[in-house]
Order: sequence, then structure tokens, then C-alpha cells
Amino acid sequence: QVQLLESGGGSVQAGGSLRLSCTISGYRVVTGCMGWFRQAPGKEREAVARIDRADATSVADSVKGRFTISKDSAENILYLQMNSLKPEDTAMYYCSARTAIGCGYRPIDYNAWGQGTQVTVSS
Repeated sequence: QVQLLESGGGSVQAGGSLRLSCTISGYRVVTGCMGWFRQAPGKEREAVARIDRADATSVADSVKGRFTISKDSAENILYLQMNSLKPEDTAMYYCSARTAIGCGYRPIDYNAWGQGTQVTVSS
């Protein structure tokens, strides 16, 4: 059974930084596609970043140049480094895994999810 546990969220002022971590059990990050999504109140869940089994990364245009996704294959941890945070980055952030072959950008492309960690950015 795949289990994902996010940590590292919190409240920061605009311009600040946070690093989210996702500890994974029951699945190896080297195996397939991992992603970070976020969901603000009243909005749909949206893709933030993803990393595939070849370590190719992709980030949403809204966070490009500010957020970086990475993984520690030895420790089996997924990270999201978030710099120059803006109030519009405020959301619940979710770690996700796709255990099937391939990768994707939509929530439906992922079949394992964490409980989320809250990020709040004040102006």
C-alpha cells in the first residue's frame, strides 16, 4: 500500500521560502512519476510540478523560476522548494504518485495522494 506524508508547510510573508517534503512508503520514487498539486479554497486542484523516473522535471508557468521539485532516491523523499512566495501561492499542497507507467499533469493521472500540508503566504 502506497502512503504519502507531506510536511514543511506553514505561514510565511511574501518573498519568503518554504521546503515541502513528502515521505513515501510502499513505493519507490525512482519507479515512476511523482507530483505536487495544490488546491485553494473554492478552486480546483492544480498541478504545481512533477518529476518522472528519468528525473525530468516540469513546473507550472505560475511557479516557474520560483519552485523546484526534486527527489532523494536513497531516502525515498520528494521535495518542493518554494522561493519568492506570493499570496496567490496560498493553498493546501498535496504530494502524489502515479504507480502506472507514464506521467501526467492532471489529478486523475495520479492514484496515490497524501493528506496535504497548508501553505499560507501573507502580503
